[in-house]
Amino acid sequence: MSAGDTAGAEPAKTQLRVGRLVKAHGLKGAFKIELYTDDPEGRFVPGKTFTLQVPESSPWHGRELTVREFRWMNSHPVAFFEGVDDRTAAEELVKAILWIDQDTETAPAEDDAWYDHQLVGLDVVRDGDVIGRVVRVDHFPAQDLLIVRPTGRGEDADVLVPFVSAIVPEVDVDGGRVVVTPPAGLFEELPGDDDAPREESAPDDSDEAADSRED
Repeated sequence: MSAGDTAGAEPAKTQLRVGRLVKAHGLKGAFKIELYTDDPEGRFVPGKTFTLQVPESSPWHGRELTVREFRWMNSHPVAFFEGVDDRTAAEELVKAILWIDQDTETAPAEDDAWYDHQLVGLDVVRDGDVIGRVVRVDHFPAQDLLIVRPTGRGEDADVLVPFVSAIVPEVDVDGGRVVVTPPAGLFEELPGDDDAPREESAPDDSDEAADSRED
C-alpha cells in the first residue's frame, strides 16, 4: 500500500516503513497490522518506538507510538501500543503508517534477506520475459509471499507467489528484477475439462461411415 493513503508527508529522515495500522481490533485498543518487514517479532518488541505518518489534522500528528504487546491471532499480526487503551482511541490511528530510522543496526544480517521496500517495484521475470512486478510483500508465520501484478492487468489479477528459493531463485535488486520459476497454473489458468481433447466416437456400421473410410 502506498504512503499516499494518508495526507501527511513522508518523514524527511532516511527511514524504513515497517507497517500500517489497518483496523482496530477488539475493545482494548489493539490493531491489525499490514506488515512491511520480514522480521515482525524483532520490529514490534515491547518498548519499540515508531514515527507516525498521519494527516496533519490528526491529534497524533508529530507524535510517536510505542509497542506494548505484539502477537499473532489467526495468522494475523496484532499489536497494542502505549496510550491507546480503547477502540475509540484506536480508530483515530487507523491507516497510520509506522516508520523507524534506518541505520547499520537494521541492515539485513543474511545475504538472502531483503527489506520490503527493496523488493516492491522489481520486475518479475520468467524465462527471460517480464511478466509483472512486485507490488507488495506479505508476511505470515509459515512463509512470506510476493504479491505480483501481471503486466497490463489490475489489482484484481494479483498473484501470490511464495517467496521461497524453489520458486524465486534469484533476487537482483541492483538489476531491478526477481526471477521466478513458478509451478504450472500459478500465473495462468490450467486447461479445464472444457478444453480437454474429446474422445472420438467409434465408427458405426452405417453406409455413410463406410463411404467415409473408402474416400
